[in-house]
Amino acid sequence: MADEFARIRRLPPYVFAEVNQMKARLRAAGRDIIDLGMGNPDTPTPAHIVDKLVEAVRDPKTHRYSQSRGIPGLRRAASSYYRRRFGVEIDPETEVVVTIGSKEGLANLASAITTPGDVILVPNPSYPIHPYGFVIAGANIRHVPHGPGYDFLAELEYAVRHTSPKPVAMVLNYPGNPTSEVIDVAQYEKLVAFARRHEMYILSDLAYAEVYFDGVPPPSILSVPGARDLAVEFTSLSKTYNMAGWRVGFAAGNRRLIQALAKIKSYLDYGQFTPVQVAGAAALNGPQDCVEEMRTLYRERRDVLVEGLHGIGWPVPTPKASMFCWAPIPDEFKHLGSLEFSKLLLARADVAVSPGIGFGEYGDGYVRIAMVENKHRIRQAVRNIKRFFKEYREEQALKPAEALEEVR
Repeated sequence: MADEFARIRRLPPYVFAEVNQMKARLRAAGRDIIDLGMGNPDTPTPAHIVDKLVEAVRDPKTHRYSQSRGIPGLRRAASSYYRRRFGVEIDPETEVVVTIGSKEGLANLASAITTPGDVILVPNPSYPIHPYGFVIAGANIRHVPHGPGYDFLAELEYAVRHTSPKPVAMVLNYPGNPTSEVIDVAQYEKLVAFARRHEMYILSDLAYAEVYFDGVPPPSILSVPGARDLAVEFTSLSKTYNMAGWRVGFAAGNRRLIQALAKIKSYLDYGQFTPVQVAGAAALNGPQDCVEEMRTLYRERRDVLVEGLHGIGWPVPTPKASMFCWAPIPDEFKHLGSLEFSKLLLARADVAVSPGIGFGEYGDGYVRIAMVENKHRIRQAVRNIKRFFKEYREEQALKPAEALEEVR
């Protein structure tokens, strides 16, 4: 028998595991680690959503198998959300599928539409499921440089010209994870025109649509006329309503892609637990002041983090959306690469971040900092990093003198 299964061989070592193991060891040793690594919301799900779950779970009828494509009430709620938020009419019967989180939906759609050997265009850096959902499905990935310093559309054109066979689909993610990048409808129009010209589908990840700052709501690709001819969009309730552990989201858009996802899910699952879906509908249909509170929370944390890092000589860009800061590694540490720099921050400053290399080779000059601790803890993290920077610089200044003593 083979030592390792073929699909597992195609998956690289999980970079984040090394940092996570180190974090666990330090905590076991009694260290107070400030964890700004994983994008895991730290605040509770709003009470009215929890109450609806409890109400639904007390009904024995909800304990039976659910529907793999989602209960009608949640699909209607998703349709209403698109109408209210984006001015887009979505047919809840043919253009929506409920997913067990956006991650599951994207991975299952990749399996549904991919033939082994197909080529998929994926931004790099990107959230790991974006390339590896397709890798698991047997596709080949063409990584497209993306983020600060790159013209993404020009890079896409270059990739198509130099790829054989012709790509069948491309992945988009705005607001971006990890880059926090946002685009407007005009840029979406160019991407839709590009996909139409090259006869490819678009899979758009909109998980951070509601985590935006400075009053500019991120648009949906489905707002572009004709986008539903070739695009499907994945949305999650995880960040919007602090429901990360509930694992509920939905896909909306192109009927052919939605039908493919619904069919493959019918063989794989019976859908999310019905009370969770009922609560998801309550989240989308109910009072939305909790969403504005969530935005205010992350905006305040963002400002504390960015201002604090600027104050200690680490000039990081101010994210316009998402719960992440995509931070260039300070010049004096760039030679280490993102993994070693992340380990150094953990060992010397008790601060955990995500190494950019975990999101692709073009992310290696960055670390992703998640705003998942309160403002007090974020200020403490900045103080810890400031102390570490000072100690590191003092150590580096001593090295030439030490080397001279050795020569003597």
